[in-house]
Amino acid sequence: MTRAALAIDLGGTELRAAVVEAMGRVAAFAATPTDALGGPQAVIAQMEALIGQVRAETPGASIVGLGIGAPGPLDPDAGVVVDAPTLQGWRDVPLAAILSERLGVQVKLENDANAAALGEWRFGAGQGTQSMVFITVSTGLGGGVIVDGHLLHGRRGLAGEIGHMTISERPERCACGGVGCWEAFASGTALAREAARLVASGDAPEMARLAGGRPVTGRHVAEAAQKGDVPALKLLDDEARWLGIGLTNLLHLYSPERLILGGGVGSLLPLMHETIKQTIRERAMSAFRDVPVVAAALGRNAGLVGAASLVLKGAA
Repeated sequence: MTRAALAIDLGGTELRAAVVEAMGRVAAFAATPTDALGGPQAVIAQMEALIGQVRAETPGASIVGLGIGAPGPLDPDAGVVVDAPTLQGWRDVPLAAILSERLGVQVKLENDANAAALGEWRFGAGQGTQSMVFITVSTGLGGGVIVDGHLLHGRRGLAGEIGHMTISERPERCACGGVGCWEAFASGTALAREAARLVASGDAPEMARLAGGRPVTGRHVAEAAQKGDVPALKLLDDEARWLGIGLTNLLHLYSPERLILGGGVGSLLPLMHETIKQTIRERAMSAFRDVPVVAAALGRNAGLVGAASLVLKGAA
């Protein structure tokens, strides 16, 4: 039988489950909209249903356990979701213990961004490194840090909240409530905000056309930029500069061998790479300037593969 693990990626919008084989291949996959307002029991019931579905698709798999990537803050050692702001009623939920009892398997819990970092480190663009930082740039901006072959957890598992480094005195409010956060300037939400301002001024007709009266998004910016639209290219150049500033901080903080960029905006790295590199050259100490910035390899499966690796390879 093939050695494999169950994996869950718990998001506020979508709940995803998979069976992942020992070498990182996703053998079965299922997803459903998360019942975010239904409370823990409703979502746990959804998890059980999805797990039943993927297990039925892989009868030849020898399941060694279940790994879960979930929004924090959480306590990975205790297996408890402390407070998931995108999920109603999720306070101090002993998720690992509940599912272990119901499914009869070992269960390990990890922050979702950390799980994605583990996936890229063990099976993706971070393979072969001992120290790397994974950065996901989508609606928000987060990531995970591997230092000397170990996932950095810190007090209460809260290390690596890289999106909330303060990088500017400009009073842009972040979703966390603070001002000046990297996320407030370099996330997909920030890119869409700047695009909306440009569209409202009448200076971005191509992005306005693509949006078609709907709210403009980072995807519209990307589509316009790929067509050579000058305002969209300028927005991505600004985005790359903000990313480069934050990445320089990460180089100085963690001295990684590789910076790995993922997420929806991160997938636009080819359009931003030169400006990111130039910003790093201008701001980083010389010893850090040769560290490569590369694209994530696992795409949307990084979190699932990383969560599975918690039980396939043991916690980092």
